[in-house]
Amino acid sequence: MLRTNKWLFCLMATALLILTWGGGSLPHAMAAPQGSSIDAVLVMDASNSMKNSDPERISGEAMKMFIDMLATTGDKVGIVSYTDKIQREKALLEIQSEADKTALKEFIDQLDRGPYTDISIGLDEAVKVLQQGADPAHAPMIVVLADGNNDLPKAGKSSQEATDDLNQAVQEAKGSGIPIYTIGLNADGKLNKETLADLADQTGGKSFITSSADDLPQILSEIFASHQQLKIVPVQSITGNGSYQEVVIHVPNANVLEANVSIMSSSPVDLKLMDPAGVEQSIPSANVMRSTSNSYSLLKLLKPQQGDWKLQVKGVSKDKIDINLVFNYDLELTMDPPPSSVKAGDTIDIKAYLVSNGQKLQDQELYGNMTAKLLVKDLDTGDESEVELENKGGSFEGEFKIPQKHDYELKVRAEEQSFYRESAPAKVSAKAAASGSGNSGNALSPGEDAKPFPLWPVIIGIAALLTVGVAAYFILRAIKQANKGFVGQIVIEIRDENTGEKTSPQYKKLTSFKGKFKLHQLLQLAPELKETEKILFMPGKNDRIILKNQSSAVVEKSGRAQDATNGMELKNGDRLRVSLQQADKTILFEYLV
Repeated sequence: MLRTNKWLFCLMATALLILTWGGGSLPHAMAAPQGSSIDAVLVMDASNSMKNSDPERISGEAMKMFIDMLATTGDKVGIVSYTDKIQREKALLEIQSEADKTALKEFIDQLDRGPYTDISIGLDEAVKVLQQGADPAHAPMIVVLADGNNDLPKAGKSSQEATDDLNQAVQEAKGSGIPIYTIGLNADGKLNKETLADLADQTGGKSFITSSADDLPQILSEIFASHQQLKIVPVQSITGNGSYQEVVIHVPNANVLEANVSIMSSSPVDLKLMDPAGVEQSIPSANVMRSTSNSYSLLKLLKPQQGDWKLQVKGVSKDKIDINLVFNYDLELTMDPPPSSVKAGDTIDIKAYLVSNGQKLQDQELYGNMTAKLLVKDLDTGDESEVELENKGGSFEGEFKIPQKHDYELKVRAEEQSFYRESAPAKVSAKAAASGSGNSGNALSPGEDAKPFPLWPVIIGIAALLTVGVAAYFILRAIKQANKGFVGQIVIEIRDENTGEKTSPQYKKLTSFKGKFKLHQLLQLAPELKETEKILFMPGKNDRIILKNQSSAVVEKSGRAQDATNGMELKNGDRLRVSLQQADKTILFEYLV
């Protein structure tokens, strides 16, 4: 009976898989709902040419401002610095405090330069970092900054090979649902703008080109806002005069989670802040955070009170001070599902509304400033059109008349001055189903004898179904294994065998990993420790883990070398030593549950 149930389960799973696949392509593996946390990898050109195109290292300042604009907790950031090889990289770090943001910014300050450029190297590594460490519930993204075209060493990879590698990396990103945002710093006028634009277009990102590094902070603000379905709200620009000058920061409603106020200037500024009641707020304080750097200050107001805030800015005389505002909202736009099958000429009702924390929003004031439209794409011809929707004060409503016997994709876009939201797309089909009913076309003629129904199609069908069922069983088992999680943590120390110095213990929680992970990931993907990329961990039974060593490194336990080629089991309290062969380093770690 148990075996029968297992086969029935497999066949049902197969049917479910077939139905899922039959509905179209699978959703992107890393697609995330609007308003979700971000998993971002910042890819920075570290070629020597940047010394001329960005002598003040404003690119680093812009990347640091992007990090400061992220949420106070929850987002993840990784950094890849490239020339014709990976100069340095930092695996995805989950931001849990301001100290984490500081660590990321300090990492950027420490980046060095190199002689050549191969953008495919940086992009390929960024995709791998996201595939290995991104949270499926987060919205992934890659930001690529480049100041020129590929400049390869004479010995090694050819130009065509670099192009092929770049195309492969783009397809990997596209297949994983990772949008690529590109920034071209065209200081010498020779930048291949089309290549960078194509990277963005293929993956659903955006491309920006500028001839001046001074524009980079503004561009990074645009990228942050675009990825979060937000808008930059310009605030009055001022010219410093040595005294405090007042600008108004208007918080439009109570649904603002964060207000990011960026103040860009060539010299540091002093700030004062008054809330809508006229009470001065300390900077920093529990609900007002300030980040500063060489070329910007960023104020982050947490759950700010609705109304007009007064920001007083004191800058150096004649210094131009640009102020921008980006609000972050916990809002989604939901559209009532239209009928999936319709006829040409049918009119279908459209209704969409804002949702916060899973609850339908009833904020009439927020709706009052918004407009909405239905975006229609004819999937047969590629034509796109729009239908204006009426703001009903608690929803957006309208009608759409099906023009032809085609398939259509429908989604609603609602927006106001500081943000926009788009609903998930829905598909409707107006292609008529096969006509006829009963035995039409197959009825017997008068006097014709009924022929026996042949059994061989049934036998072949059953055999095929059983074959697919077996495949589904193994697919489901593989999926279950791939999604199996870990418990506990690994405590890591790294000893330099030349000096005998040992790093402080680092506690690496394992609960964010699924299926398997590499020791290299726990070591922040440090290039000098790349040998550990072939040391794998997989979940075992009873809160244990399995280590597989497919590298040249020697794994020791209790002073004895272990053959972990086919896997060795680690339980709570087990300590191992990994002696690297390609670097004078030893990795010491302990597994703790």
